[in-house]
Order: sequence, then C-alpha cells, then structure tokens
Amino acid sequence: MKRRENLIVGLDIGTTKVCAMVGEVTDTGVDIVGFGEVPSTGLRKGVVINIDATVAAIEQAVEEAERMAGCEIHTVYAGIGGGHIRSLNSHGIVAVKEREVGAQDVVRVLDAAQAIAIPMDREVIHIIPQEYIIDDQDGIRDPQGMSGVRLAAKVHIVTGAVTSAQNIVKCCEKTGLHVRDLVLNLIASAEAVLTQDEKELGVLLVDIGGGTTDIAVFANGSVQHTAVLPLGGDHITRDIAIGLGTPTADAEEIKRRYGCASTQLIEDDGPLDIPGVGGRKSRSISRRMLAEIIEPRVEEMLALVTEELARSGLEDMLPTGVVITGGSTELNGMVETAERVFGMSVRKGLPTGVGGLAEEVHAPAFSAPVGLVLFGLHKVQNDDPRLKGREDNLYRRMKSRMEEWIANIF
Repeated sequence: MKRRENLIVGLDIGTTKVCAMVGEVTDTGVDIVGFGEVPSTGLRKGVVINIDATVAAIEQAVEEAERMAGCEIHTVYAGIGGGHIRSLNSHGIVAVKEREVGAQDVVRVLDAAQAIAIPMDREVIHIIPQEYIIDDQDGIRDPQGMSGVRLAAKVHIVTGAVTSAQNIVKCCEKTGLHVRDLVLNLIASAEAVLTQDEKELGVLLVDIGGGTTDIAVFANGSVQHTAVLPLGGDHITRDIAIGLGTPTADAEEIKRRYGCASTQLIEDDGPLDIPGVGGRKSRSISRRMLAEIIEPRVEEMLALVTEELARSGLEDMLPTGVVITGGSTELNGMVETAERVFGMSVRKGLPTGVGGLAEEVHAPAFSAPVGLVLFGLHKVQNDDPRLKGREDNLYRRMKSRMEEWIANIF
C-alpha cells in the first residue's frame, strides 16, 4: 500500500467500539475514503482498563481502514473521553505591545487565561476561545489586526487525567501510530453534527455513548459548558440482561433489533424469544415489556443531563433546543422521550460536512470519528488555536512549573 500525505485519520477509542476513519483532503474539503470498526472490550466508561485488548482492537480497526482506503496509516487524531474529564471557564488579560493585536498577542493572552492552578495529575486537552475583548469592546472572534492597548480573552478549558491520556497514547504507539493530538470526543462530535446557526443561537449537544453521556452547551459561536456523566448505552444493555435473565451479548442484540425508548410508540406487541443463561430454556416476552425496561433508564440518563444543565445556569440559552447523537441514540423513540424530558425541540445529530463515503457513515455512531477528521482538517487549514498540540501543552506546563519553582527559590 502506498503512503499518502494528504490524509487525516480520526481514531475513536470508545467503550463499545474502536473506529478508525480515513479522510482525504480535497480542494473543497475532505472525503471519507475508508473506515474500520471493531468491538471494544478494553475500556470501561471511556477509560482504558486493558492495554492488550485495546491495542488489538486498534490494530484491527486500522487494518480494516487501510484496506478500504488503500493506504498506510501512521498518524492519527485520537479521541479521548471518560469520567475523568473536567472543564472550567477562565479568562486572561495582557497589554498589546504594538497598539495593534498580532498573533503573538493572541498566544500570550491564551497563555494568561490558562495560568490557573491545575493539579499535577491532570493535563490541558483544549483551550477553546469563547470571545476576545479589546479595551471595552467585547464579542470579538478574531482580534488580530485590531487596535487597542489591552487584550482580554474568555476561554473554556478542558482537562483530563494524565494517566488516562498516557494510556491512550501508549495503546496507539504500541500499534506503530503517532498521536498527532488528543481531541475530546464531545468536541469532535460537535464538529460533525452541529450547524453554525445552532452554535450561534444556543444549543445543547448530548452525545450518548456506550459508557458515558457527554453534554456541551454552545452559544455565541463557542462552547460555554461541557460535562461527562457516567451513564451510557451499556447500562441499558445491563438492565435488559438482568431484567430478562439473558446473556449480555444477547441483551445487546435484542436492544439493537427490537429496543424502543418510548412505550407509547409500541404498535406491534408481538412476542420476542429471549435466550436463557447457562443453558436454561428461552422464553417469550412482549415488545412492550422490553420497552418498559429501557424507557426508565433512558429517562434517568436524560434527567441527569437536565440536572447538570441546571447546575451550569445555562438552561435559558438554548433557543434552538437539543441535538442528541452517539450510537445509543439509534434506539427507536429516543427523540420522543428526550422531547418529553427536556420540554424542548430535539433532533438526532447525523455527521455531515464530508464527501466520499458520506452515506456509509451517515449514522449517529460515527459522529465522533467523522468529527475527529473534520477537527484535523480545521487545524491543517487554519492552525486552529483550539488544538494546541499535546506535546506543546506538556511543554508549557513544565515551563510554567519551572518558572514557579525558580521564583520560589530566588
């Protein structure tokens, strides 16, 4: 296979699946030219718990993607998630050196905004600008070239556990891959499923994966709040397995084929054969009974989202409503139940903005890997400040710690 330089590869290492997505940069954007998807058993709630199993899944997914795309993969943008993710809003202020804001002034103000106390066991994954303020003029998206004497920046900072990030990088390196950057899965999904109008006016993104439910509030064109909740589609599967006394693998298959998140939508209440555990006889249940197991868990997950939204104080900033995405949202009735719980309009988020195999990846389960490709494209095109390299983040932290240490000594 030949090595091509104009490729961007997203690697979504999730709780239930590992997906490698290959995009080829074109004059008009990016075309999806290959992807590989395999089950994942080495993660729990988005965090690596088995290195060997994760490495094996990555190798298989990458090999499938290479065969489909007819290329060799060496560098990836890897997704990161899990309950260890924390975020906060911060701000920084610097003096403008030449009375006209330059690129270096933007770098300095972003550095000032992230000059906060971060524990040594955590590292910065993203520094996402919300707005810039020059003197008394706020709401500025790109301050470069504008005149002023004082530049301020409001930013959203996403941090993760150093060990969790290291384990993801280690798994990739064991397969011979170089991690160009770590990207929060939620931010990647937003790139793929949200429109610019939704980001401007205000929208809640809910990404329901296998192990976690990730939420983000967008308003005024940028992220205002993010959070990760420790519930996901695997909890629905477990409820089915326990409630019906069937093996977990069979419970997952039953959920995918016959599951419904709203009992009100059950029309065909025909019987379903449920395999028994340990050689026990199978038995029959109605589809309504299956929905009665699924619906309360879905309502609980969405209720936790509303509680987190209330804590953020941003529930009044969502005129465009809610977008739900992620593999677990492929259940019938998810949109209807979400509208009932949230009390606002809800749509299912499907990945857009790519060509090539767009139809093959036009499903909520592919939102994060497609988003990783789009995020990489934006960095290549614009040197996006939201994607400070992982090595760069570590260097800045080490430099800051050394400066503090020297200042304390002298």
